Amino acid sequence: AEELAAKGERTILVRLETSPEDIGGMHAAQGILTARGGMTSHAAVVARGMGKCCVAGCGALGIDYGKDLFTAGGKTVKKGDWISIDGSSGEVMLGQVATTETALSKDFEDLMKWADRERRLKVRTNADTPHDSVVARTFGAEGIGLCRTEHMFFEGDRIDAVREMILAEDEAGRRKALAKLKPIQRKDFEGIFKAMNGLPVTIRLLDPPLHEFLPHETAQQREMAKNMGISLAQVKAKVDSLHEFNPMLGHRGCRLGITYPEIYEMQVEAIIEAALNSKKRKIKALPEIMIPLVGTVKELSYLKEMTDRVAAQVMKKKKAKVNYMVGTMIEIPRAALLADKIAKEAEFFSFGTNDLTQLTFGYSRDDAGKFLPVYVDSGILPCDPFQSLDIEGTGQLLEIGTKRGRKTRKTLKVGICGEHGGDPASVTFCHNIGLDYVSCSPFRVPIARLAAAQAALT
Repeated sequence: AEELAAKGERTILVRLETSPEDIGGMHAAQGILTARGGMTSHAAVVARGMGKCCVAGCGALGIDYGKDLFTAGGKTVKKGDWISIDGSSGEVMLGQVATTETALSKDFEDLMKWADRERRLKVRTNADTPHDSVVARTFGAEGIGLCRTEHMFFEGDRIDAVREMILAEDEAGRRKALAKLKPIQRKDFEGIFKAMNGLPVTIRLLDPPLHEFLPHETAQQREMAKNMGISLAQVKAKVDSLHEFNPMLGHRGCRLGITYPEIYEMQVEAIIEAALNSKKRKIKALPEIMIPLVGTVKELSYLKEMTDRVAAQVMKKKKAKVNYMVGTMIEIPRAALLADKIAKEAEFFSFGTNDLTQLTFGYSRDDAGKFLPVYVDSGILPCDPFQSLDIEGTGQLLEIGTKRGRKTRKTLKVGICGEHGGDPASVTFCHNIGLDYVSCSPFRVPIARLAAAQAALT
């Protein structure tokens, strides 16, 4: 997709499923089509943030990477053939279908002004780059509720430094590679702080398991080995060593930060340095550092102590100060139930409703597309819980977590950053239980603003 885009050609990226290593191709493509996944899969979430058309979980696709083709409905489509996709209906069509660009009217602007006058709930956005942040501001976002730092690692040649860090044999080797990444992350954070001048920016420290940063196809592994001056066998051995049977529940989130603290230390340094540099330029940076996947109080206290220690060191070295907050992402049911204890350490909660829904139901969000449509059609579920919040189950965890957290810390800031932040029914529920904000992809911000106003008026 990147090669064709460089030639000025329009492309649709077709994958079994996407991962962070596909970010370059996703940026280059006009649309994304995957055989696996659903509403909250990686492809859908990232495409929504980019404002790109996406059809995820098209189970009829038979993809053959070796032959550069896919089959569906008895038809064979080869690389270079024209297809069109409709992200609203999920249709995949042969040939090039005529399309028209949409434009925002003055009526839309007036409606949004009326909505903003009525709503109590703040609306933030999920944005990972300075460009996404600027786009989100144009849609009326009042800050960033989720900045996924891992997506920054795939731009340009910075992935090489990430892979060097993963392949390092010891802490010294990892720190050497991380030193190459820090100025890049710092620059990205400075760009985001500039776009959000005076508005809060919640930055999630590294969350995905490390295997997602390594190539899994032999051709790409061979290219990586060549670039790094090592053997293909060494690359394969590292990929194999990082393999997990259930990576979503494995070595990720705060578990990475505890086992490899140098990763989080680098990121905290980059955040605080970026905030201080912004302050020098008369830009008001309001960083909120978020520790992901916390399930126990001690995980958070351990990493909060590290965060405060590193931040203090940076400010002492720079002889300047900046305000920041440390909080956590509530995405494990246990964390919601122990919110009163976790709030002793956390200055804010952000409910990660995608994973919280996944763990509450025991559904894999990347595989649930195989049965959820049948569940909804059969009346077993009223709707897809990854699209609209399950009020009886997941919603109760949000309410319990919010009440218990604020019982300990009355000033606790609470929001959500899952895709439910752009669903009107979910926004209404968040308003009713007293959340401070919802956060959604940039292009869904107007929907959330309108839904928040409707909730305030009913």
